[in-house]
Amino acid sequence: MNNSNTETIKVKDASWQDLFSNKNGLKATALALGVMLHATNVYLATTIMPTIIKEIGGLEYYAWNTTIFVVASVIGSVISANRLAQSGPRKAYQIGILLFSLGTILCTLAPTMYILLFGRFVQGFGGGLLFALSYAMIRLVFDKNLWSRAMALISGMWGIAAFSGPFLGGLFAENGHWRWAFGSLLIFCILIYIISTGVLPKEKNKQTIPSIPYLKLSFLGLATLAVSVASVQESVLKNVVGVFIAVLFLFFLVISEKKQGLRLLPTGAYKISSALGATYTVMALLTIATSIEIYVPYFAQIIHNYSPLESGFLTVLIAIGWTLSSITFSGYKGGIVSKIILLGSVLMFLGILGLTLISHTNSLSSNLNLALTCAFLLSIGAGIGMGWPHLLTRVFSLSPLGEEDLTSSSVTTVQLIATSFGAALAGLITNLGGIKNPGGVAGAIDASFYLYGIFALTPLGATPVLILLRKKDV
Repeated sequence: MNNSNTETIKVKDASWQDLFSNKNGLKATALALGVMLHATNVYLATTIMPTIIKEIGGLEYYAWNTTIFVVASVIGSVISANRLAQSGPRKAYQIGILLFSLGTILCTLAPTMYILLFGRFVQGFGGGLLFALSYAMIRLVFDKNLWSRAMALISGMWGIAAFSGPFLGGLFAENGHWRWAFGSLLIFCILIYIISTGVLPKEKNKQTIPSIPYLKLSFLGLATLAVSVASVQESVLKNVVGVFIAVLFLFFLVISEKKQGLRLLPTGAYKISSALGATYTVMALLTIATSIEIYVPYFAQIIHNYSPLESGFLTVLIAIGWTLSSITFSGYKGGIVSKIILLGSVLMFLGILGLTLISHTNSLSSNLNLALTCAFLLSIGAGIGMGWPHLLTRVFSLSPLGEEDLTSSSVTTVQLIATSFGAALAGLITNLGGIKNPGGVAGAIDASFYLYGIFALTPLGATPVLILLRKKDV
């Protein structure tokens, strides 16, 4: 306990000026820009996707752009420890940048949706490496008293990306140049490569090189792919078979995790009866609920004739609500925390339910529809933000002995896995809901109704799990 207090005092002694003094500033810039590049690309792609569909087609693969990107990000994130130990900080980071650049070039030049999807996979792989390495290298390139400042800086890049992504994407898409939106990211790639070459250390980790769980990653990727493939099938039977196959691969993943070897998640993560497993379940359900945002720009442009820039910034509202709510509620302690998390999940449910109700209402004026949409999106973000810091704290406190590092990294893994499945399920539901057939405004309206209505069940489903968690706390 005394050591912890001492570390806290040291962290407080370090100022922002210390973080940006001497070479620390360039190191912080290199790591922060890596996360910003990955995050900006997430929002940029979501913003320009409706414009891409208009030019090269592939509406039925709309959700695949997110699913494939996120699955590749999971793979890149998981193997980052291996790359860091085997190649050293500088070379590992450069590999991530080069892979991201290659994927970006493929996306920029893509003549068909299939090439674009391949580019998104390469982008996601490189971005996942950058994302994980940026956090992992904080301990390697900064003194201990600068860790919290560096962590705050890197985490804050998501807030900046929430604005830069839709702005860049919307700006280029409105002028008919969505390819330039991807291409503009190459400027940041070059800048990050130059800075990282000059300031990041080359020394390799002399400790044991972590293994890569190829089999487990394969199960995870195949499970997500099964749902994605099912989403583009016109037969309901094939849709059901695809989901069943996905569940089967997830079952194989859980079985393989019980055996000896490198794990993706810590012990107890797969048992909802355990406090840790229940916490992961809540995190996954709430994260899946936010996957509706990938279709928000499309619905806004097709149904309400919003511009790419206007529709892109609608997705930012969830991020804004999440950030502001996290700041507001992160300071609460004690028994009220469980109530805050529960209230947040209910708020998410009400927000998505509100979107469901107005999606099939024609009597609202355009201004009132916009106001309600903004309010509901903000409430979704605020709902998950209320409980997210406390869920993270709960995960860290429940860390099994000897698995502290794995537990820390597992938060990102769970979030990315949930996002990938959320995107795949969103694609399945919207395709079944008529986004392609009959398509057009009518298809978009029906698809939005089914998407929001079904996804409203995910935060609602977190309620009984949260009640179970409260009983465990007692």
